[in-house]
Amino acid sequence: MAITHSLPLEKWYLDETSEWTLDYPPLFAWFEWCLSQVARYIDPQMVQLESLNYASDACIIFQRSSVMVSELVLIAAVACACRGATEEKRVLMYLLILGSPGLLLVDHIHFQYNGMLLGLLLWSIIWIQEGRHIAGSIAFAVLVNMKHLYACLAPVYLIYLQRHYCSVITVGKHLYACLAAVHLHESAVSACLICRGPKAVQRFVALGAAVVAVCGVSFGPFVVAGQLPQILARLFPFGRGLCHAYWAANFWALYSCADKALAVILPRLGLPVTAPEAYMTGGLVQVTQFAVLPSPSPSITLLLVLLALLPCLFSLWQRPRPESFLPAAVYACLCSFMFGYHVHEKAILMVTIPMALAAADSQWNARQCFVLSTVGHVALMPLLFTEQEYPIK
Repeated sequence: MAITHSLPLEKWYLDETSEWTLDYPPLFAWFEWCLSQVARYIDPQMVQLESLNYASDACIIFQRSSVMVSELVLIAAVACACRGATEEKRVLMYLLILGSPGLLLVDHIHFQYNGMLLGLLLWSIIWIQEGRHIAGSIAFAVLVNMKHLYACLAPVYLIYLQRHYCSVITVGKHLYACLAAVHLHESAVSACLICRGPKAVQRFVALGAAVVAVCGVSFGPFVVAGQLPQILARLFPFGRGLCHAYWAANFWALYSCADKALAVILPRLGLPVTAPEAYMTGGLVQVTQFAVLPSPSPSITLLLVLLALLPCLFSLWQRPRPESFLPAAVYACLCSFMFGYHVHEKAILMVTIPMALAAADSQWNARQCFVLSTVGHVALMPLLFTEQEYPIK
């Protein structure tokens, strides 16, 4: 907020006054700029670049209030998702999403805006499932231009929109049911309805134009200022290493743990191993070489994410149904969390919050949501490390 208020646009992504540099996409930077226009009247000191670790009462109240107001996006999305649902399902969704301990911990204590971003994701999913494909695509484009980590969902959106919107003619539920009633496989039904003419091209162009327009508004001023390479360097800081200082509970945590175990066991078996002191656990954000196991590069982690996504994408290609979109989106976020490069522990909210939309649909969904939410929230507990925060644990 101080960066966007104190510096001209062309220096937003160059500032290194503190360790907390601007590493979010441009739309989020503009959001912070809007906040700064209000904050300067409440406490001018909080938007000064040199005010590091500044925490006046007015500053804390403003930040907490801004988080609460921004989460109206999430509240509205949940209310929309509850339309037509039973009373029990509405109560369950409100409790699981709006009462999420993870959101309380990350947003309302650490003053972040994940609730607003997750609200955009839910709006996008809801609109896609309702057949409002352009609106859903715009919401997703806005989301990615506010937090680029949601780009892991792009393959799911691409496959679904290509198969369900661009290539398949929209038909009523009754006609689709009649075709399915003659024992045609769902993929065969879709094949019967393929539209490859001008209509398909028109829909594809409309989707592309909507997404490009959002990206143009977001990145345009920075491209003109010649800041695109610097923005990309900030958005993808591969120099921070595979794991965060506090390991996220994913595959790479197990991988790192196995490497440290081998670094202890192998020397006792007479095998030479050179392991730096406190490597991977020194609390530093940096690239660290593994002692025994190969050190995965960003390209390897990307490949693993894509490989993990393949079964989901194949299934979505075969059966591009609205009810398949939400599970596919949740699975894509989980793949990114499990195999992504430098994943933060809070990224589990990208999985648990959308999953809560389907928790009341079946016992299987409820069990999966319960297990993953419990494990994910327990893994967030180390973020509460001060004495004042212990009672919340």
